[in-house]
Amino acid sequence: MTTTTPTDHARAVLTRRQDEVLALSHQLHADPELAYEEHRSARRITDLVEAAGFDVTRGVCDLPTAFTATAGTGGLVIGICAEYDALPGIGHACGHNVNGAASVAAALVLAPLADDLGITVKLLGTPAEEFGGGKVDMLHGGAFDDVAAAMMVHAAPQDSVGLTSLAISSWKVGYTGRAAHAAAMPERGVNAADAMMIAQVAIAAYRQQMRPGSVVSGLVTSGGEAANVIPAHTTADYDCRADTAEELTELQARIRACFEAGALATGAELALETVGNDYADLRQDLAMGRSYLAAARALGRTVPDVDPNLRAGSTDMGNVSHVVPTIHPMIGYDSGDTIMHNPEFTRYGTTPQADRAVLDGGLAMAWTAIDLATDPAHREALLSRLTSRAPLGSA
Repeated sequence: MTTTTPTDHARAVLTRRQDEVLALSHQLHADPELAYEEHRSARRITDLVEAAGFDVTRGVCDLPTAFTATAGTGGLVIGICAEYDALPGIGHACGHNVNGAASVAAALVLAPLADDLGITVKLLGTPAEEFGGGKVDMLHGGAFDDVAAAMMVHAAPQDSVGLTSLAISSWKVGYTGRAAHAAAMPERGVNAADAMMIAQVAIAAYRQQMRPGSVVSGLVTSGGEAANVIPAHTTADYDCRADTAEELTELQARIRACFEAGALATGAELALETVGNDYADLRQDLAMGRSYLAAARALGRTVPDVDPNLRAGSTDMGNVSHVVPTIHPMIGYDSGDTIMHNPEFTRYGTTPQADRAVLDGGLAMAWTAIDLATDPAHREALLSRLTSRAPLGSA
């Protein structure tokens, strides 16, 4: 290591690497791919870090578009999560090109410092955050078993540190009844649309007793074919959200009972299918968050104090945070008056402000990792928690 400080060294490495990191962000943005289908995106990232000397394993945890890439041999494993999936029809309207490129930047910056810092840098390619939950698959597949601390940044209209998120589950609901002519022989029918209607009324009645913060939303995707035919099939998509994973389990039981009531009242058969993985609420590590906050402010960013009472959407990083000390700060850039998951947000993803978010987010994460590695209290706490943790991947 040179006589410069590790943080100075990190900044110098990023200066050398910034063109390829920003090119990666723009390439991801121009070629959006959907959940579990991010083959080109994963290849772009793995090719880049492999050329930089990382040991790359592709297709981990039986996910073709997931990967791990490691550098260094230290006992403190710092996991940096890279997201790169997009949204149907509106591309990177959640800014995952910024998220993924910032994580790659952090990994590239830390790699030449890893052995001197006593760390292993582990870049985790985590597909399908928008739909399905690749991090949950990788968590249960063992990819996080050796990770002492996990981090990523997420694109947003403004910076924030410490926020939480709602736990969420998604269902596909279907009723099967029996068709009959609505006038000639209605007594022979079993009305699947009535079953759905009864379930929706039951859910509406239950809203008064829901815990504050719980949300149930859905839409009917098919409900019959003709007014004079009793519908034999109806389908719907529904989401349940709650403040915590524990409250989500409680909510799911009550909403499932509402759908069962529709089947019981009409005689229709209910099919309820879970879509993807359930996402847990995000529980950020406040000590790590304060380290990131100091780093981001040192880079000249305006970031409010750590606030665990802030909430933003849902993320599969929540599941990671229940097992591994985790941070998931938001890295802001100008997006006019639009918000994430809005088509207009997509067009801001390669602006100079978004590029700065990539570089600042990557460097702030790298400086956070340096702080975790060099502060004895931080380091010991993380290693102690890792030692006492039961590996999910072996369960």
